[in-house]
Formats: sequence, C-alpha cells, structure tokens
Amino acid sequence: MDLFSLSWTALCTAVADLPDEDFEQPSGCTGWLVRDLVCHLVIDAQDILITLATPADAEPTVDAVTYWHLVDTPTGEDPLDALIPRLAAAYGEPRLLKFHFDDVGSAAGRAAGLADPAALVSTRDEVLTVGDYLSAYVLEATLHHLDLIAHLPSTTEPPAETLAAARASLERIAGTPFPAGLSDRTALLVGTGRRPPTDAETTALGALAGRLPLILG
Repeated sequence: MDLFSLSWTALCTAVADLPDEDFEQPSGCTGWLVRDLVCHLVIDAQDILITLATPADAEPTVDAVTYWHLVDTPTGEDPLDALIPRLAAAYGEPRLLKFHFDDVGSAAGRAAGLADPAALVSTRDEVLTVGDYLSAYVLEATLHHLDLIAHLPSTTEPPAETLAAARASLERIAGTPFPAGLSDRTALLVGTGRRPPTDAETTALGALAGRLPLILG
C-alpha cells in the first residue's frame, strides 16, 4: 500500500509539474506524445477507482504477479490505443488535461489509502485482494513514469524504492532475476522492450535476452 502511494504520488506530481510545451514531446510509448500518455493515465486513474468500488465475494483468482499476463507486441490496431490520441487532442490546452488527471488521480490515491488491503475486488474478470491489486499497480505506475520522462531529462525520476519494487515484480513475472549489474531502471526499460539492450547488456542477460521483451497486459 505504501509503495503504491509513493509511486502514484510521484507520477501525479511529475504530470502536475510538466510545462505546457512538454505535452507535445514524444513519450516512451511508441506513437504517443506526452499528452496521449497523460490521457491514458486519466483512464488508469478511473480504472483504479472502478476496481476499488467493485467488491467481490469469490476466492482470489490472481495475485500481484499473476494479475499480469504476457501478450504480443502491440500492433497499433487496438481501437482504444487509436482513440487515446484523439481524446488527448480534444482537451485542446494542456492545463485542462492536467486538471482532469489531477482530479481523478488524486481521487484514486485517496481511495487507495482508505481501502482495506484484505478486501476482495474484481477487475478484468479476475478477483484479488486490494493489497495485491495496488501492489501490481506499482509496476504500472513506475513504467508509465519512465514513459513520461523518456524524452524529458529534466523531469524527476520515479522513487528508488518503487523502481526496485517494479523490477522485483518484473523478475517474478519473468521467473528469473535480471543481472545484478543492470540498474533497476535499465532492467525495466530493456525487460519491457522500451529500449533495446546494448551488446554488453545482451551478453549479461544471457538466455533471458531471447525471451525479451516482456509485454504486459
């Protein structure tokens, strides 16, 4: 719960601190500008609110790790992916998009802080505890924070604690650790295909390199 709050607050703060001109810069999500990513984060915040308000009365079917499943590399043909840039452009001014994300993002953060970690909730046709759901979201928030600042070097990095936690989650999903010589940031970027590994990194990764990238869905 604390790690979720740390990662989510850091992400919300990073968006709030963006100057208007940065919204037209590319993000770490292929084909999306920063404004498109922030629009996606509005939907993420709504998903958190919806999930926390959807109690379940069945046994858990997934946990913080098995919540994630590996999918094929996106082709850009998903209707929602195509819709996001149009929605983002409809805001017109960055301040309106920032206001909307601050509004729902803050609400999502408050709702998470008030939720019972042991309570069961339902999302994506699965059941899991609130604690596991928010733990899974540390990975989502941290990766999108890295996406946000991919081409904005002056923007604040995700907290070290959440980078380490996100790396640990990705290693559990992969079923094997990443080389200790790779930083948490590098492990996350290379592991999820956000950038290709260098020759040295490929050598260090060994057999794991052939299984990358791990595309999470």
